[in-house]
Amino acid sequence: MARVAAIDCGTNSIRLLVADVTAADDGSRWLRDVHREMRVVRLGQGVDATGVLGQEALRRTREALVDYTAVLRRRGAERVRMVATSATRDAANRDEFFAMTREVLGVEAEVITGDEEARLSFTGAVSDLAPEEGPFLVSDVGGGSTELVLGAWDGVRGAVEAAKSVDVGCVRLTERCLPDDPPTPAQVEHAVAVASDTLKAAFEHVPVAKARTWIGVAGTVTTLVALAKDLPRYEPDEIHLARLSVDQIRETTSRLLTMSHDERAALGPMHPGRVDVITGGALVVRTIAEHLAEHAGVTELVASEHDILDGIAFSLSR
Repeated sequence: MARVAAIDCGTNSIRLLVADVTAADDGSRWLRDVHREMRVVRLGQGVDATGVLGQEALRRTREALVDYTAVLRRRGAERVRMVATSATRDAANRDEFFAMTREVLGVEAEVITGDEEARLSFTGAVSDLAPEEGPFLVSDVGGGSTELVLGAWDGVRGAVEAAKSVDVGCVRLTERCLPDDPPTPAQVEHAVAVASDTLKAAFEHVPVAKARTWIGVAGTVTTLVALAKDLPRYEPDEIHLARLSVDQIRETTSRLLTMSHDERAALGPMHPGRVDVITGGALVVRTIAEHLAEHAGVTELVASEHDILDGIAFSLSR
């Protein structure tokens, strides 16, 4: 057994998992959470327009990372891995971000390849599913990008057949297309067109028609599930492996499209950091859902609380 710490820094949030990873003789591994935490720091705020990471965004990220470092040291993590995704890939001042993470955390943050990101996300997402439910399509709607990953799972290892990351996510779509709150019908139409056009490259690269089960990970999907189930607060145990039909996804998205900022903020399961961008994320999820219903006959989404963060933790157990 190894105690490890995984950090995933994305466009919208930074997350920490401290976990004990146990490996069996047959190669199977499982996690026991010691500490799991998420902060919305909006690292990628404005990056799409300016090409640089904002100083306030870097400050928010540093504050979260200082706190995370204290937690993982107090919890006795033996190995640490930090992965940085979409917002840092192309920012002109990315060196400033990496110098900060190195100073605070004491290890290098990694900007991983799309293939590695897909493998880690897939491993985390399918780890609680039965192999016979595959092939699996995992979608990860982040702040700046969305990944689609198709693969199989034998209960021990995941095998990725195809994966594609495209530049559309809840923050990016909101900043580009949804300036009003609530958005106008014309803005929604434009956002749907942008999401569909951008996702087209993923649908062409990943043979989604092979999928038997669709798994959605990350905060947009889990929040949509909580809202569709009318949960009074965010309850991970109620959300993990819950299933939503395409009609439920449409209904929940339509409801969000008519709500103001304050109305969304008053929803019990809504994290304050998602209030501004949940509508854009919901439109991305709805676009995926409608494509899968038409082209793969998959009409249900399985939500997973386990994702790339869990995959990073598993990678440290070797």
